[in-house]
Amino acid sequence: MRSFKDLQQQSKLEWEGFCQPGRPRVLIGSATCGRAAGSLEVLKAFETELDKHSLKADTTLVEVGCLGMCYAEVLVEIRGRDGKRVLYHGVDPRFVPRLVESHLVRGEPLATRALAVMDGTSLDGVPSFDQMPMIRNQVRIVLRNCGVIDPANLHHYIARGGYSGLARALEMGCEEVIEEVKASGVRGRGGAGFPTGLKWQFARKSAGDVKYVICNADEGDPGAFMDRSVLEGDPHAVLEGLAISGYAIGASTGYVYCRAEYPLAVQRIQGAIAQMRENGLLGKNILGSDFSFDIQLKKGAGAFVCGEETALMQSIEGRRGMPRSRPPYPAVAGLFGKPTNINNVETLAAVSAILEKSAAWYAGYGTEKSRGTKTFALAGKINRTGLIEVPMGIPLRAVIEEIGGGVLAGKKFKAVQTGGPSGGCIPAEHIDIPVDYEHLAEVGSIMGSGGMIVIDEGACMVEVARYFLTFTENESCGKCVPCRMGTQHLLRMLKDITEGRGTPQQIETMKKICDTMGKASLCGLGQTAPNPVLTTLRYFEDEYRAHVEEKKCPAGVCREIIRFSIDAEACTGCRACIPACPVEAITGELKKLHEIDQELCIRCGSCRDVCKFDAVAVE
Repeated sequence: MRSFKDLQQQSKLEWEGFCQPGRPRVLIGSATCGRAAGSLEVLKAFETELDKHSLKADTTLVEVGCLGMCYAEVLVEIRGRDGKRVLYHGVDPRFVPRLVESHLVRGEPLATRALAVMDGTSLDGVPSFDQMPMIRNQVRIVLRNCGVIDPANLHHYIARGGYSGLARALEMGCEEVIEEVKASGVRGRGGAGFPTGLKWQFARKSAGDVKYVICNADEGDPGAFMDRSVLEGDPHAVLEGLAISGYAIGASTGYVYCRAEYPLAVQRIQGAIAQMRENGLLGKNILGSDFSFDIQLKKGAGAFVCGEETALMQSIEGRRGMPRSRPPYPAVAGLFGKPTNINNVETLAAVSAILEKSAAWYAGYGTEKSRGTKTFALAGKINRTGLIEVPMGIPLRAVIEEIGGGVLAGKKFKAVQTGGPSGGCIPAEHIDIPVDYEHLAEVGSIMGSGGMIVIDEGACMVEVARYFLTFTENESCGKCVPCRMGTQHLLRMLKDITEGRGTPQQIETMKKICDTMGKASLCGLGQTAPNPVLTTLRYFEDEYRAHVEEKKCPAGVCREIIRFSIDAEACTGCRACIPACPVEAITGELKKLHEIDQELCIRCGSCRDVCKFDAVAVE
């Protein structure tokens, strides 16, 4: 068996070839977001054009993971023979011939489609990558390799420091590894924020010859795609962290529990596990040590509740995914009744970096109680959607306005939902709070796994609460009464309110149900499901009152209690609203007042969206 130094040397040579300035290179962002935007078609177009210009044999053409700028997909980085690297955005197959001809054949990068230069050189005012507004406030630890390496190439990962954390851990000893993780201050990034090192210590001290470690990759929050992107762009970082955790607690078997709805992530995990086995990073006596360890992949069926650790273990065991009572906790009696440690994707990717760099290095980021960095999936009404990684404690305003580019279409920021369907809605008045566990909890929200959905002034917060309750009510496993019945009653009352049947008494009843669910539900799903209701009631109760007492929706969103009409003074008769109406409810001649047939109108708001003169009123 080759030594780790030999493996590192081979990887160094391969990486040097990949980075060789004189060889043309094309990197295509082909994570799920890129593929949805057409990256595979772009890849085929590059293959055709490179062959056409007899460049195929001399050009490195590789699919990479997501750089995080999902709003700009398809992203393509091109390095010409002169070594200059330029990142292009919005690339489609029709644009590829021009890119190849200009950048690779003539050596003239196209500044008009360039998003950034990647090597610090100048290009007609195009910013360098690290100075882009979305990038400059980020600290990429978990995302350190995403969009940079070929995720299917083990040598790329090793050349950038990969598996040196595992090698260091094997030299340190189990107890020292746990102390290192504790000293880093890293907390579980799956939602609860429990100190990772302390969690490992509990499992380490539990008696038993058989122990397990699990990577929780069952990411099911609406608007969240952090775990998926990391697994697609840098699977070895996660698997290395899993192996380190296995060594630390004394486990010989690890599981990656990933939902089958992530086919590319599953493919990347399977390929990475095979590469680890082939190179002595899994199996017997890893890297010449006494540590023997293997990893298995378990595909989940997409149940949101399986993100809860006891339900996840039930699923791996072949049972229905439902939570079980604690104690005993998994560290004492988990998978198959054996001591088990469970961490999520982001936590394990951070662990591999911590063991490579040191606890002190990691603890240098963040705040006293919330160390390190956190990834977030920016979604909703924001200009720059995508995946980001920022130091803990960064102001929420910096995330939304500087990194995310502010709210779409110049509208006002109203709220942000953090923590997915189990999180809370943080209003504009708290936009300057630091983003860490403690401050989010103070305003009624949670960190969660890292979803961050931006809501603009046009949203109805009662409808937002109803949307998230629809999800959690559907995903409740039904095992415990507070969650099963609580979500049903909350959703029924929210529907009543948004459809004009609500009563003032229902508002008080909802508060009581939320309190009961938080105290009495069996698992985190039921305990946190009321958060969207609690926070919208806390900060936007006036909207609830308007729905209940006036039978009006201030935002003009709830279809059952609104009515669209056309303002005679504002309407110019431009006819833009007529083709926009899906049911032909609007009539009117050019330059004359238009009218809406209330019998036909379905209150979709299409007319209001296209009107440039604010002539469509909502009553």
